[in-house]
Amino acid sequence: MSTKVRQIDWDGTPLHYVDEGHGSPIVFVHGYISDERVWRNQRAAFARSHRYIGATQRYFGLAPWPDSGERFSLDTHVEDLAALIRALGAGPVDVVGWSYGASLSLELAARHPECVRSLFAYEPANLAWLGDRVAQEAAAKDRGEMVGPALAALARGDTADAVRQIFDHAHGRPGLFDTLPSDMRRCFLDNARTVALLFGTKPLPGIDASALGSLTMPIAIAHGALTRPFYRIVAEGIAARIASARLVVLPNGMHAAPVLDAAQFNATVAEFLHTAQADGAARMPASA
Repeated sequence: MSTKVRQIDWDGTPLHYVDEGHGSPIVFVHGYISDERVWRNQRAAFARSHRYIGATQRYFGLAPWPDSGERFSLDTHVEDLAALIRALGAGPVDVVGWSYGASLSLELAARHPECVRSLFAYEPANLAWLGDRVAQEAAAKDRGEMVGPALAALARGDTADAVRQIFDHAHGRPGLFDTLPSDMRRCFLDNARTVALLFGTKPLPGIDASALGSLTMPIAIAHGALTRPFYRIVAEGIAARIASARLVVLPNGMHAAPVLDAAQFNATVAEFLHTAQADGAARMPASA
């Protein structure tokens, strides 16, 4: 059965999403060069017992762009996501974000805490939130090595190869992209048109790092044990800044764990949600 893609109109732009299942709502937020389809394995697992909401961010997916891309930014995507959650009457929700989507989800939690009940942020990618200069320089160096081949492909005008290069080098495994299931490759390649926007934007500014300390909802900052230094350093640095956060390490995880090892990723998210819900229940005042 095909998945029905729905939309709301917000700020003069249609925002597309998938809404399946019943129960406690979970919003899944994709990362760079992808869209809601990248959560295929998570949708199948979590829609059985929860209300699965998968958002495709503006400029991503298959829809025509509302403009030439000049509004592509973290700010735009945060406000779009908050608007979607409110329009669906779903908040506060549990949020699962991956990579850029994890950075976006942390920003959402800080700006619109009424929308977020708990947050599982897998390998956020915001260097600006690192307080340690040495760690920031080490992460920036590794990121440069990771994206260099993709930038070279982009300079040649080959956006499809840029997608392959960024995926392969994010994992340190040449040829890995071509081993993905065909529908996953298609999801990434359909978003090749966003590559120029992604590399053309300034580094993620985001909230002031000190604002991370104000977050009080249950939060897991996660990374894979086999991931690149960039993602590990950023995850550890962000987790250290948030009192309510715990650092979670997926034993066999790499950056694309939601795709490459969905069973482990899903089990880790489910365990976090169970713990977060128990914590939330414990915080509720007793009935009079």
